[in-house]
Amino acid sequence: MTSFQLVQINVGRLLAHIDDPLIEGFKSNLDRLNAIADATPGFIWRLVGDGNNATDIQPVPADPLFAINLSVWRDLDALAGFVYRSDHRDVMRRRREWFEPMDVFMALWWVPAGHRPTPAEALARLNLLARMGPTSDAFTFRQPFPSPGVSTITPVLDECA
Repeated sequence: MTSFQLVQINVGRLLAHIDDPLIEGFKSNLDRLNAIADATPGFIWRLVGDGNNATDIQPVPADPLFAINLSVWRDLDALAGFVYRSDHRDVMRRRREWFEPMDVFMALWWVPAGHRPTPAEALARLNLLARMGPTSDAFTFRQPFPSPGVSTITPVLDECA
């Protein structure tokens, strides 16, 4: 068992308020996708607000349309299984229907087992990736870095591009 776990953040700026009919296709899939994530082998934790998701958490208080998803996984393979080989993939492909385009909206990094990142910590990693490109401190599926103490890793290509 590794002493490190993988964190993922993905963010987006909604095209309208979460309760707007334009966002219904996204909102109506949240509980189902969260249940799939929760049941996926290797899932450890996800950020949850007052409901069963994080849509009420405002990591950027000045922007109520800014949405965050933050979770912890056993490893890259477990997260990739959920992202690319479950119903999540089909909903993710529809991202442009509900979110404004963003150059950098997802980042991955390793944390000591048991650590639960805060939204502020996660946004700092996302900003680091945007400034520096992939490094061991913030990376992507296309350019992953191994867990500390592991010498190699196989990239997970973005199957949704």
